[in-house]
Formats: sequence, C-alpha cells, structure tokens
Amino acid sequence: MRTMCVQVMCTSNVTIRVPEDLKRRMEEHRGVNWSEVARRAFEDTVQRQEMRQAAEEIRELRKRSSPEWDGAAEIRRWRDAAR
Repeated sequence: MRTMCVQVMCTSNVTIRVPEDLKRRMEEHRGVNWSEVARRAFEDTVQRQEMRQAAEEIRELRKRSSPEWDGAAEIRRWRDAAR
C-alpha cells in the first residue's frame, strides 16, 4: 500500500490599488511575478510587526520584574537543585 502526502496551502485573494503611473511602469516588466513581490512584502512586514510586538512584550516583562533578579543565579539554583 502506498501513502501519498500532499501539502495543501489555502490561499486568499487580496486586492490592492496602485496609482495608474505605477501600474503602467509595472506593465513594462512583464517577467516579474508581481503577486510574489507583494506576497514577500506582506510577509516581511508582518514579521517585522511581530518582532516589534515581541520586543515590546519583553520590555513590559522587564519593567515588571524585580531589579535584583539574576537570571544566571536562577539557572545555577535550578541546576544545583536537580543534582
């Protein structure tokens, strides 16, 4: 018996508007996959936003943590307790 695995990617359509001048210039470069260019730009932007959000959450956690807390000492304490 053969088992076949197929990766399925669900996609959605997104409509964007560009100025007429830009559209004309894009049409001069027919070999460019403009959907892929947009997809990569969207992905890059989402990743940057997620990283900013994570950094902000880390800053908030640091604000609430005790200033005398020492991460290295805490790791050492847990390692010693495991022995």
